[in-house]
Amino acid sequence: MKRACVIGWPVAHSRSPVIHRYWLKLHGLDGAYEMEAVRPEEIDGFLRSLGKRGYAGANVTLPHKEAALAAADRPDEAATTIGAANTLWLDTKGLLHASNTDAYGFMTHLAQEAPDWNKGQRPVLVLGAGGAARAILHGLIEAGASKILLANRTEGRAKALAEGFGKRVQVIAWEDRNQALAGCGLLVNATSFGMTGKPPLPIDLSALPDDATVADIVYSPLETPLLAAAKARGNRTVDGLGMLLHQAVPGFERWFGVRPEVTPELRAHVAAHLGAS
Repeated sequence: MKRACVIGWPVAHSRSPVIHRYWLKLHGLDGAYEMEAVRPEEIDGFLRSLGKRGYAGANVTLPHKEAALAAADRPDEAATTIGAANTLWLDTKGLLHASNTDAYGFMTHLAQEAPDWNKGQRPVLVLGAGGAARAILHGLIEAGASKILLANRTEGRAKALAEGFGKRVQVIAWEDRNQALAGCGLLVNATSFGMTGKPPLPIDLSALPDDATVADIVYSPLETPLLAAAKARGNRTVDGLGMLLHQAVPGFERWFGVRPEVTPELRAHVAAHLGAS
């Protein structure tokens, strides 16, 4: 039996088991996907003993993504550029490989829902400066975005993040976010604003072009106040659940040898679990 797991501290909130166990059952595979709550001071030892514990690989969630990158023998370009790893696998020699599939997950879902998001090479406004924002910047630049405006409540964090991405990323003040929407083709919320139990994203969409796309990485609730406001004014919207589902695909393929699909049935299955939480 092939086994994989998700590693975090805490880890009970992770939706990864819902996704991977669905695919294991769907494809009739003799495999298992488990949860491992690992304290920060124990993560290095846990990762070094991944194979001895019977795992072919793992997903990694907070706060271990940077430690996972540091522990890897073979990090790929995405993990190195983003500075964090969320997907690990062991090769036949026992070497630990690391990737970051968040950019892949976000961009795959964006391309499906809004294939012309970069039409006219209009600016993109990204809000946030955490790990998700870093992954999204990497994905947008790889996909050809020519100008990205980056705003964060703590401007210093935005500037530190932008340094690694060159001239295509321009930091603007958080207070200028509303005006910056004028002429943008895409707005991305990469903050926790709008998440269940958190206040909505404080933004006025009035200046946003009618044909622009609004994406939110928050998936609980599925329709955040931002997406509801965008929908009400006729903008196309992209929710956070698709990113969550698509980022899981490469890891499953590495561990279990089958490339799974993100289907409406999977989406409904995971959404039902989100609703029950």
